[in-house]
Amino acid sequence: MVQALLTEIELRKKEVQGEVETIYFGGGTPSLLTDRELKAIIDKIYVLFKIAANPEITLEANPDDLTPLKIQELAQTRINRLSIGIQSFFDEDLKMMNRAHNAKEAIESLKESKKYFDNISLDLIYGIPGMSEERWMKNMELAADLEIPHISSYALTVEPQTALKKFIDSGKIAPVDEDMAKRHYEMLLAFMEERGYDNYEFSNFGKPGFESKNNTAYWEGKPYIGIGPSAHSYSGNTRSWNVSNNSIYIRKIAEGILPSEYEILTIADKYNEYLMTGLRTKKGVSMKKIETDFGSQFADYLLEQAKIHLAKGDLFLESGKLSLAKKAKFLGDGISGDLFWVEG
Repeated sequence: MVQALLTEIELRKKEVQGEVETIYFGGGTPSLLTDRELKAIIDKIYVLFKIAANPEITLEANPDDLTPLKIQELAQTRINRLSIGIQSFFDEDLKMMNRAHNAKEAIESLKESKKYFDNISLDLIYGIPGMSEERWMKNMELAADLEIPHISSYALTVEPQTALKKFIDSGKIAPVDEDMAKRHYEMLLAFMEERGYDNYEFSNFGKPGFESKNNTAYWEGKPYIGIGPSAHSYSGNTRSWNVSNNSIYIRKIAEGILPSEYEILTIADKYNEYLMTGLRTKKGVSMKKIETDFGSQFADYLLEQAKIHLAKGDLFLESGKLSLAKKAKFLGDGISGDLFWVEG
């Protein structure tokens, strides 16, 4: 697999014209790669592409993978940011979500990582059935007290054909309560603001200077290439994705063939994506950009569709920027859908 990844990077070296600002090892469990394998991939990228002076190089990892030795080995590579899937600091939550680590390992992995890495992000899940407001508050307090500079927090989603889905369907676990999840999110906003974190995107909170450059590039619509099975890429005009089957991926790459499909994005696709990502961010949606990139027809349409939400105070328009009110952030995806251009 690693050799296939290296070959795909070689096959796609002409796709990036400018500097590479971020490298992100994510999706699946990249922390299973050895330090030698990670170095080989990073070195290949440095050989084939022009790399920015201070790139952000992130590795996603689970707490149970981050032994003291593993963290020391990662610190010897060019990786300078860790994103750790904590999810919760309580064993009852972790067991229900079928996580491999426990609460003790979660805390130990963060403490050990801080010895070698300044730039650390952790994930927390809210809206978990049975999670009280007190327990959710304790989760946030533990993360902040450990002085983790970046926190990503997501509502629990129940995927089909998972143990959690079966437990909910059988009545062993209560279903996800949307009202509770909304309350948890409101608590999250208030707590993070009080502790000095900037809510620069719906689910992301960073201390000054610790916003994720990789994620920000995605929300700003910058091009990127995804390497490996199931990886998605975006050029600005097209979106492509690799085959998900590992064996087919490796075989095709060995034959010098990129095993991917792609779609050409229409102007409506681009408009809708900009709305969806823009409203999730602190920067909001620029009416000037809408006018320049998509034309007056789209700008007029947006203002017309936004009227009802502006009147309700869920959206506000200020200095040419359309943004979500704090009270409406949890409803942002639905509001974005109301603003989408629907091909008739």
